[in-house]
Amino acid sequence: MADLPGTEHHPNARATLGAALAPGGRPSHAYLFHGPSGSGKRVAARAFASALLAEGSADPDSARTRVEHGTHPDLTWVTPSGAHEMLVGDIEEPVVAAAAMTPFESARRVFVIERADTLIDQAANKMLKTLEEPAPFVHLVLLTDRLAEVLPTIRSRCQLVRFDALTDEQLAERVGRHGVAPEQARAVARLALGDGARALELALGDGPALRAGGERFARAALAGEVGGSRPWTELLAVKRRRGEEAVAELEAKLADELEVVSRRERKRLENEYAERIRRTRRRVETGALDLGLQLSSLWLRDAACVAWGTPELVHHTDRTDVLAQDADGRDPQRLRAGVELIEETRRRLRSNVTEELALEALAYRLEALLSQR
Repeated sequence: MADLPGTEHHPNARATLGAALAPGGRPSHAYLFHGPSGSGKRVAARAFASALLAEGSADPDSARTRVEHGTHPDLTWVTPSGAHEMLVGDIEEPVVAAAAMTPFESARRVFVIERADTLIDQAANKMLKTLEEPAPFVHLVLLTDRLAEVLPTIRSRCQLVRFDALTDEQLAERVGRHGVAPEQARAVARLALGDGARALELALGDGPALRAGGERFARAALAGEVGGSRPWTELLAVKRRRGEEAVAELEAKLADELEVVSRRERKRLENEYAERIRRTRRRVETGALDLGLQLSSLWLRDAACVAWGTPELVHHTDRTDVLAQDADGRDPQRLRAGVELIEETRRRLRSNVTEELALEALAYRLEALLSQR
């Protein structure tokens, strides 16, 4: 059979899933797809679900189309509603209860669970019986970017399917399909550190603005211009914009759902979405700030590489002339110390600290450190 979409660059996944779908194959009741974000796990999960639900269907093409559109009644796709974790409510009814019900029209029911590493103990405990004693028609596909953070009780009950990080060349080629110039595509591929979703995030939409903000944050400290330029404001602006876009998307979805529910259900749905919107905004905004600081960290790391005489190791491959200026006469050890300061702040921002104050303090600490050549 042809390669399953999403597995083209992943021999382990291609072999495992291909064998399961081959004539006479026996798909496992539970898989755990693991590998970097953007490596193809989600594409492969949807294609795998499509193949499972189309098999034996009276109209396989219709089944595949509905899986692709997310409207097949025997496919359940679960994402965490918590800002940083999968809650019991995400699992109890949509997965545990539903897995005990016979399929609507297919011979199988397929459940895809994203970010399995965010399953908290209570939610994981709800899933254990389904994983240990599934109905014969149930297939679960769990996805994670962080295999080490998946609870051992979950991991040990799944067949592991590995998705490797894509090479810079593969990532650049993927980004280039979206009309991005080759030089920029190569740069974001390097900056993404093997993360396909991150490469596209940096290349499209407000990704270039986030890149520019991360660069300016580092360069303002290097130039001693923190007080005049307040470089953290650019990162905060992108963060807010992304949060507003995520909220608008959920509000539009809520409006659509309110049109088809009873009056009695409206209040419950509105309350449910209010909490979901709050958590989503928090997750999106935290992610944007973290990425901006990661880019600042990589800028200082790249400047250190140039100062050490190893420019071939830089990630900002489309900004080498500017990096050379920033590295000129710099102490690479101080640049590396600057990287550590940024990484420390990234860790702090994952807890409840005041973001603007944390960024401002970081900028002035970097300036004090890097002003000494």
